[in-house]
Amino acid sequence: MVEQKAQIGVFGGSGFYDLLDNSDELELKTEFGQPSAKIRLGKIAGKKVAFLPRHGDKHTIPPHQVNYKANIEAFKQLGVKQIIAPCAAGSLQPQVKPGDFVILDQFVDRTKGRDDTFFYGPQVAHIGGADPYCPGLAKQAIQACQDLQINVHEQGTVAVVNGPRFSTRAESRWFSAQGWQVINMTQYPEVILAREKEICYCGIALITDFDTGLEGMQDIFPVSLEEVIKVFKQNNIKVKKLIFEIIKNLPNQAECRCRQSLSNALF
Repeated sequence: MVEQKAQIGVFGGSGFYDLLDNSDELELKTEFGQPSAKIRLGKIAGKKVAFLPRHGDKHTIPPHQVNYKANIEAFKQLGVKQIIAPCAAGSLQPQVKPGDFVILDQFVDRTKGRDDTFFYGPQVAHIGGADPYCPGLAKQAIQACQDLQINVHEQGTVAVVNGPRFSTRAESRWFSAQGWQVINMTQYPEVILAREKEICYCGIALITDFDTGLEGMQDIFPVSLEEVIKVFKQNNIKVKKLIFEIIKNLPNQAECRCRQSLSNALF
């Protein structure tokens, strides 16, 4: 087992496949299989960082086929205590616009068939899901966005769909009517698996589009992959600056109870 190679893990989403200028590559194999790609190890602001593109180096892994358990387990093996997880997302509300960032605090799982727990017996755990995202990391991310003058929504609920297809108009209309802010394909089970491993997790939704368009606005069209990648590439510089700013200002002591998640969960 590899120990203490990194303090902070960063997942790369659609269009985000590189973070560290000077890095070493490490190929890991876990009991759950191989992670999405070789892990890059380097330093940001003197802190050890591991970077892993969740869809692979060339986006060859669709969202419903990502080995989320292997990815999280690989970070755990490296000694990662905190995960920063940017992801491409569509907006479900008119006030959340392409180019905005949303610091996620809740999810609604609309996926199916995903391997979403490390506990299949004989050890049983019922992990708390009331507040799945780390409040301490969220606070740091919000402050970093404000310092960098990035338009940020300080909280938001993400509807996680299975993919790889985008939503129908009826589905998107329903999600919007619930008051949920954004839609994405990868936040579940990634965030809850991190909680099962007692790793702090911060989900940052990078808004690339209005999901299937907005009712009554004829000049806004349904999402396309071309538009997602285009806006994500435009956001890449902002994303990297934000990650560097968050890591630079992370306190040594955790401001949360994520690392005691299993204390009252195990039978």
